[in-house]
Amino acid sequence: MGISYKNSGVDLRAAEDSTKKIGGLADATFNQHVLNGIGLFAGFYQIDLEKYPNPVVVTSIDGVGTKLKIAFALGIHDTVGQDLVNHCVNDIMTSGADPVAFTDYIGTVDLKPSTIEHIVRGMTTACKQNDCALIGGETAEMPGFYSPGEYDIAGSIIGLVNQENIINGEKIKSKDILIGIPSNGLHTNGYSLARKVILEHKKIDLKAYDSDLGMSWGEALLQIHKSYRHAIRLVRNHPGLHGISHITGGGIVGNTKRLLRGKTLNIDWQAWDVPSIFKMLQQYGEISDKEMRRTFNLGIGLVCVVDPGHSEGIFDILKSNHQEPVYIGEIK
Repeated sequence: MGISYKNSGVDLRAAEDSTKKIGGLADATFNQHVLNGIGLFAGFYQIDLEKYPNPVVVTSIDGVGTKLKIAFALGIHDTVGQDLVNHCVNDIMTSGADPVAFTDYIGTVDLKPSTIEHIVRGMTTACKQNDCALIGGETAEMPGFYSPGEYDIAGSIIGLVNQENIINGEKIKSKDILIGIPSNGLHTNGYSLARKVILEHKKIDLKAYDSDLGMSWGEALLQIHKSYRHAIRLVRNHPGLHGISHITGGGIVGNTKRLLRGKTLNIDWQAWDVPSIFKMLQQYGEISDKEMRRTFNLGIGLVCVVDPGHSEGIFDILKSNHQEPVYIGEIK
């Protein structure tokens, strides 16, 4: 018998099965603006020109990074799909955009339809929560490229905003106030350092319950990257809002500085109670404050930069809608 694609490591039948399952899941995210189903070479999304008479397309692309290693170790694959969508949603919404369409990429060494289904089910869950349609994607089976049982995922998002509503930090000025909104853990950044501390240095069992965390280390590390869609929608049209920063790799300072055009930050690092997971990582790894602050979000996942004359009003809007805001500093 001659060599076939299947005995080279690529199972086309499994790919077809996955496509069928993905198509059914994606359909649940569609709205009247999606003009085709999954299966063509591209997805079609029609712009609502009544809602966006002066439309600007906003795009972003990202991955989940080495957080996937925790998912592999525990055999849990739906949460990383939600991580991916929420991360991308947050990124474009900092500019004032609404997320409208999402596409994904999954690369794997051995395509298992059940695993792919779990990943995409997580994506569709987050897409529905964020009112965003999953309109296409690519699943690639690449023998010899990844380690057995592993995969990588990436997502690209499209958003829309009217040009006059773009938020880009140009209004930020000295003495503007920084209002932080909590994260629910590491989100999707700092996992290479966290894994080195927990798995290599301390050799902690991911499934073991930890009373300080109130859950196992595996559960804590797989906490879903929080979507800030609701919080951003509450304040993005407020006249006192000058900028929004999504706190990812680089920490609070590294990400918020993107908006500042040469200005600097004065962060009050004592203004909030840093969650236990960060304190434990720092203690276990003997990590410096400087390294912690530039690697992790330390419990603050979003920062709103606001005019001091409007800070109380914006703070109260967020607080009355259960967003748990905290004053964390100002612009110098």
